[in-house]
Amino acid sequence: MKYIKRIIDSELQNKLNSSGAVLIRGAKACGKTESAKQIAGSVLNVDQDEQVPVLMETTPKRLLIGKTPRLIDEWQEQRKLWNYIRHEVDDRQQTAQFILTGSANPEESIKMHSGAGRFTTLDMRTMSWQELGFSSGKVSMASLFEGSKIDIHDEPTELEFIIERIIIGGFPALVGKNTSQAIDLNRAYMELLTEVDMSRVSNVKRDPIKVKNLLRSIARNTATVVDVTTLSADIRENENRDISRPTIYEYLDALDRLMITEEQPAWNPHIRSSASLRKSPKRHFTDVCLSVAALGANADSLLTDLNFTGFLFKSMVTHDLRIYAQANDAKVYYYRDSYDLEVDAIVQKHNGDWLAFEIKLGIGQIDEAATNLKKFADVVDTSKVKAPKSLNIITGTGISYTRPDGVNVISLASLGV
Repeated sequence: MKYIKRIIDSELQNKLNSSGAVLIRGAKACGKTESAKQIAGSVLNVDQDEQVPVLMETTPKRLLIGKTPRLIDEWQEQRKLWNYIRHEVDDRQQTAQFILTGSANPEESIKMHSGAGRFTTLDMRTMSWQELGFSSGKVSMASLFEGSKIDIHDEPTELEFIIERIIIGGFPALVGKNTSQAIDLNRAYMELLTEVDMSRVSNVKRDPIKVKNLLRSIARNTATVVDVTTLSADIRENENRDISRPTIYEYLDALDRLMITEEQPAWNPHIRSSASLRKSPKRHFTDVCLSVAALGANADSLLTDLNFTGFLFKSMVTHDLRIYAQANDAKVYYYRDSYDLEVDAIVQKHNGDWLAFEIKLGIGQIDEAATNLKKFADVVDTSKVKAPKSLNIITGTGISYTRPDGVNVISLASLGV
């Protein structure tokens, strides 16, 4: 299959230019290896090469010999490689020596020994609408940070197409697949996760039934603030089973290490209000299609429950915002206070510049969303925090334009880097 250019490709090159080794982090099958191969000078497949275990016991440094940057794929299968690579980078004193890819994050004990100036990290997610070709990218996040007005006339997107994309998701292997094929493949992905990957990543046998129950609970609560107590109560109510709080914590940690789930942290700016700010994160699957797979949902069930589909749409948009934000040196948060004033996404650069986004599946709630954004902007204490570069509403089915009050309305099919 022809390689589809990814947004992180240029980020990977920039990271290599500044460090001896780059660790690409991302869920299994999100495309890490294929992207790395586009720039790699040589490749070592740690999980496939039968000589690797032998050489690890005799002359491990031989595994690192090859044209640079050398791709070490599935490096975590031989975790001692991390330190050998670290020392090799020190010895060579050159940038762009190694790219490491794997389907699980390194343990904290390993990351502690990484060393400043040796490794940089690069997060990779499944494909965004712009990468898949479903967004024109005419409304760039970069332009929103510049405060530019919008006057775009892309074609509106049909609700049925949005639901199709929620079901199929952004895994590269699903490009060109229909919804029926995608449902089969995504459910198989989740089966492998519950029966193999969860045990493998922690070296402890996990109960597949308990894992499935937790995954379904996370899916039911996607794009919402949900703590362990809520998950436990939800599992008890909907699955008629109990999972202890320590077990849930352990399973959530394993899911995070596998990069199957990703937290959206709360934004805590200085505000003029006396309200207290929520601190618990929202939780999303790395791709919204995994929520659908966990619940066994399909197009008909999503069409008949548009309220829940709206939450799935928020999760899908948050996924794309993360990709576009990372390319703009920014991260994605959310805002909620004790007065229940909430904003779906805050994108903030390291220099403090920020954008606010409300996310609505349809166009019927645009006025309400604009009012909410302006109320939020008034609450932020701009004597201590920068004023927003723009206030924005992302919709699924509309067109993109700037309202007379200055709030941008942006179709997901127009949004890009």
